[in-house]
Amino acid sequence: MNGRTNAGTNGGRNAGAKGGKGGTNRLALAGLIALGVVPLVAGAARLTELTGGAEITPENARFFAAPVPVVLHIVGVGLYTLLGAFQFATGLRRRRPGLHRAAGRVLVPAGLVAALTGLWMTVFYPPAPEGSDLLSAVRLVFGTAMVVAIVLGVAAIRRRDVARHRAWMIRGYAIGLGAGTQVLTLMPWFLIVGTPGKVTTALLMAAGWVINVVVAERIIRGRPRPRRDRP
Repeated sequence: MNGRTNAGTNGGRNAGAKGGKGGTNRLALAGLIALGVVPLVAGAARLTELTGGAEITPENARFFAAPVPVVLHIVGVGLYTLLGAFQFATGLRRRRPGLHRAAGRVLVPAGLVAALTGLWMTVFYPPAPEGSDLLSAVRLVFGTAMVVAIVLGVAAIRRRDVARHRAWMIRGYAIGLGAGTQVLTLMPWFLIVGTPGKVTTALLMAAGWVINVVVAERIIRGRPRPRRDRP
């Protein structure tokens, strides 16, 4: 009788724990998708502006003068942030490892295109009215870090080092998702204080990337490291 009771109790606890983890995983996935939608919406508005014959202003003149980098950037970021969110779905990754690998083959070039076009625009586009040397430096640092993280992630999985692959790809994705988090750092300032100055804009945008990187490191360090697969 006690054995049955204990088995039932333990089974219920285990089922509850699994259900809780599944709920947490779905909630995290929804949050990543929500953050990924932010740059997608902004990018769609920019594409509509470029293709719809919008008025050329000081804010958008650089995009009309050289539209290819910004179009590639929008497409790359959209693919990277939205498709990349599903790479964190633990159940899907375990049940469909082939799908995880296929998505990775799309995400790596998409992430590199997003990062490299972002770097190109930072260096070669005329600065935006709200731009500054500080903001350009911040973009160069995080854009370069994103490229490095993706490259190291690919190199790790080619060595079948799954732990380091996951760690570097989480870091790269966190940086790529920066535009979504930057809405959360910029919007309160707009609502409470008003339009931020150039230095404040740079610091608030940097804060969005820093927040994502800190969260990524907590996730990486909080999970058990799987043993390195043998070739």
